[in-house]
Amino acid sequence: MTTLSPSRMATRQNPFTPKPEMKVWIDGELVSAADAKVSVFDHCLLYGDGVFEGIRVYNGRIFKEREHIERLFLSSKAIRLDMPMTREEVSRAMHDALEANGITGDGYIRLIVTRGLGALGIAITKAACPSVIVIAATISLYPPDVYERGLRCITSSVMRTPPNALSPRIKTCNYLNNIMAKCEAMDAGADEAVMLNHAGHVAECTGDNLFIVRDDKLYTPPTSSGILEGITRAVAIELARKRGHHVEEKMLLCFDIYSADECFLTGTAAEIVPVVSLDRRVIGTGKPGPVTRQLMEDFIAYRSA
Repeated sequence: MTTLSPSRMATRQNPFTPKPEMKVWIDGELVSAADAKVSVFDHCLLYGDGVFEGIRVYNGRIFKEREHIERLFLSSKAIRLDMPMTREEVSRAMHDALEANGITGDGYIRLIVTRGLGALGIAITKAACPSVIVIAATISLYPPDVYERGLRCITSSVMRTPPNALSPRIKTCNYLNNIMAKCEAMDAGADEAVMLNHAGHVAECTGDNLFIVRDDKLYTPPTSSGILEGITRAVAIELARKRGHHVEEKMLLCFDIYSADECFLTGTAAEIVPVVSLDRRVIGTGKPGPVTRQLMEDFIAYRSA
């Protein structure tokens, strides 16, 4: 029997410890965080075989609930994972998890569907009982000062998954290429990484969609560039058009970001966050620009309405 020395055991300790009173919804049951477990034979653990959604909660209300549930079902269908619950049942599970954790203000939901328990081997016939997990907690992706100073980014050498390999529009639990790109950013002392697609065009960052502003016009990569069809991205487009800005989906190169007046990212966890440099090239004035700042304010008003 292999045992680890105390020094090696210490290196395995995780700094994250969920609150003991936290409840997690798993397959119809609310269990304590300490008892919230999946089998080592779950296909999501073995192969990244599952889909998920990250969802914000504002003032006790699930933000864009219908859109997130619909995207979950579309992702599930795309990987041939039969959802074991209806849309209404998924909604009820999320509300039950919020109530069980006393979240009546702002919060965050991680909704996960795994292929489920199965024998070793990648054949999906070996895992025929999907599991649904709802984690209701809080999240803070960036500290408040980042929204004031803006993100410093690099261009990652890690390519966004090509659509002919696995569509980036599927929100799959396999995020390894995004994680490796994020590691590059951290190693370079940057906040984030811009990921390019197989053709060298800008796709998105490791967890967010990307926009640039030039002459008060907004440009963002189209879904054909290999991006997730972001829900916050759609809100940003709506808000910008309400302000009278021209918004266009367009293939972008790194040069377009270097030469932009402004740049910002959008995502469920990040919301709208400015970018002030890429590969040590200052974007615009090197500070969050007026269009970005206005959209940040508009988004806060939109989600609070």
